[in-house]
Amino acid sequence: MNDINYTKIMRQCIQKVATGPEYSKDLEFDEARDAMRAILSGEADDVQIAIFFIALRMKRETNEENCGILQALLETMNQVEAGVDEVVDICDPYDGYARGVPASPFIPAVLAALGVNAVSHGLNFVGPKGGTTFHKVYKAAGLRVNLTPEDAAKQLADIGWAYVDQSQFSPQLHDMIPLRQRIIKRQVLTTVETMLGPIRGREKTHLMGGYVHKAYPPIYEALARHAGFSSALFVRGVEGGVIPSLQQAGKLFSYHGDAELEQRDLAPADLGITAAKRAVPVPDGMPSAVNADQVATKFDSDALAATSAAMGQKAMSGESGLMYDSLVYSAAICLTHLQRFDAIGEAGDAVRKVLDSGLALEKFKSAS
Repeated sequence: MNDINYTKIMRQCIQKVATGPEYSKDLEFDEARDAMRAILSGEADDVQIAIFFIALRMKRETNEENCGILQALLETMNQVEAGVDEVVDICDPYDGYARGVPASPFIPAVLAALGVNAVSHGLNFVGPKGGTTFHKVYKAAGLRVNLTPEDAAKQLADIGWAYVDQSQFSPQLHDMIPLRQRIIKRQVLTTVETMLGPIRGREKTHLMGGYVHKAYPPIYEALARHAGFSSALFVRGVEGGVIPSLQQAGKLFSYHGDAELEQRDLAPADLGITAAKRAVPVPDGMPSAVNADQVATKFDSDALAATSAAMGQKAMSGESGLMYDSLVYSAAICLTHLQRFDAIGEAGDAVRKVLDSGLALEKFKSAS
């Protein structure tokens, strides 16, 4: 890579993708990879980077471009193999939650209580949403959020789950957060960063992700296959996360091995869940975000994280409610995808047992 003229690469790529709606051209895989290499190397300035990302977004990224950018990130990250055969990677959007109380940060511990090795990853704060992240929730709960990938892999093998922060496994990407905040709008990095999979199993690594817009399942499929995930499922979830609506029917897309992407319908009633709201609502009196623009998030993300940490631990001690139901639903979806249970109702019953017994809470607290 040392003989690549990054300055020339960036100029050529920008000229191709930023020539307007009629004349912009798609990049080949190698071009997108090399442009991202240039960005990560520091050879591209902030203006070039912003133009490149926004131009890609305006013309709409192709799978070749997405995978090329992902490849450059995979080459520069610290990816570690854990001392376990299988791992499931829970990859919620890194920009967090802004309209409800996050429940998904507790899924890895719930799965660990059921004998499934699970890892989550993310960062403290990033746009465009700038919401409450896994990092913030875990920190509010008193858990360690700055483990190295090696230490996270060891914790995963020891207790069945771990969190690893982007600052630890991909510092070059993490250093781009200030620029991403200045760009404001969603960029390709928002799409690809969740697919990096910093902790892998010796034999198989499975992916559980979420989406909102119907165009994304095949996009995420291409990225997941390129990143080497043995299987993947993508849930149409609240705020793009891995937990579907508790109030109405939903859907997911999944693949195993080389099989094609398949769609499956979901119904909370199949697990005996009936709810008046689609997710855990933000309680009244939540502090407002400081200097909020009312576009991304209007609530203080740290205060929302503290609320999530408290509610999640209550749910993992058996307290019923929307948080409890969210964990039952999402963990049961994952368990059936992993073929641990034939029916989602059976999986839901198993999840309820580890919640009601306090075993899930014990697993969660063991990461402190």
